[in-house]
Amino acid sequence: MNKTIATLILGAAVLIATCSKDDIEIPVDPFAELNLPEQYFNYANIQLPIHYTTNGFPAQFQFQPAIEYDNTPIDNQITDAGATLGRVLFYDKKLSANGSVSCASCHKAEHGFSDPEILSEGFDGEHTRRHSMGIVNARFYAGGQFFWDERAATLEEQVLMPFQDDIEMGLTLSELINIASEQTYYPPLFEDTFGDATITSDRISRALAQFVRSLVSTTSKYDQARSEVQSPITDFPGFSALENQGKRLFYLPRLLTNGVNGNCVGCHQTEAFVGPLPSNPGPLTTFATSNGLDAMSTTDLGVNEATGNTRDIGKFKFPSLKNIAIRPPYMHDGRFATLEEVIDHYSSGIQNHPNLITPLVNSDGEVGQFNFTQEEKDALVAFLNTLTDSQMLADEKYSDPFE
Repeated sequence: MNKTIATLILGAAVLIATCSKDDIEIPVDPFAELNLPEQYFNYANIQLPIHYTTNGFPAQFQFQPAIEYDNTPIDNQITDAGATLGRVLFYDKKLSANGSVSCASCHKAEHGFSDPEILSEGFDGEHTRRHSMGIVNARFYAGGQFFWDERAATLEEQVLMPFQDDIEMGLTLSELINIASEQTYYPPLFEDTFGDATITSDRISRALAQFVRSLVSTTSKYDQARSEVQSPITDFPGFSALENQGKRLFYLPRLLTNGVNGNCVGCHQTEAFVGPLPSNPGPLTTFATSNGLDAMSTTDLGVNEATGNTRDIGKFKFPSLKNIAIRPPYMHDGRFATLEEVIDHYSSGIQNHPNLITPLVNSDGEVGQFNFTQEEKDALVAFLNTLTDSQMLADEKYSDPFE
């Protein structure tokens, strides 16, 4: 598999050669519980399509390519060994108070690395406060913050928080380190990643962040059709008429009932479908925004709970729309069961929240609606279905290594 395993095998051979028959102990395979490849999968050099590395939008969109939004820190670049360690940590149920849940329990590959339940079940049967967010393309969220309320400043901070949550996994960091140290497979994986077998919470954080950032969607129907054209706003030859209609509705400005032009891509930016990133954030403390789910925020204040800024009340982070069709329910509280319900909200249900911003509200405080026809709603659903990346979600390198 790698130099660590080779060393273990060589050591076992030397032991057998130098000991008497009665002294020989058959070495235990430290990876007996894991299904890992002989050579690490490629995580560090995933080939990004041109539309992730070059901006194909016309100048008026004022976008940069997705790669420019990459939140990977210089001191935690993805490596094959590190992401492999992160994959094992991500799926390891032993790393919870009673050995019943893992990170993957709330972020299931078959559901776009989200949860089909409105609220996720923690180690003791209690439920989380918010719906589980999809984490594919998390690498390209420019602000770099994580959770719906962006309380984690970086992914490296975020990945340790569920372990310490009283509902989710119920451990202290000391308990996490102790449990990991008791497993035979972690020391060699840590040695391959960091140069020695020392297990620390910082190293756990770094490896998990590497694995999550490796979850990049590049092989959806959208990506495959996009490779045949120069611009995202031209019709794709691989799309049906309805899918192309939905793509036009998603990308091109539409006059809202408040007299302002609006489009979907304004908030789900780049062709990684993450965002938004205002060109001039000004006094804002977040790239998140309100989408008018409620007229007033009461029990969940969103990003304000992390920043304390009254302008952040009712704002929530936007995950990527990749795989959106297979990860209902929707929104931070899972209030919408289907994509049709989501589109109905933008069509005629946007509420005039105090922190709603242009284009959903104009300078006179008038809230806008898209007022889609039924055909347009069907077209938008058809387009959003092209963002499902079945090939990526079924890739063995993202699967459960304990199976």
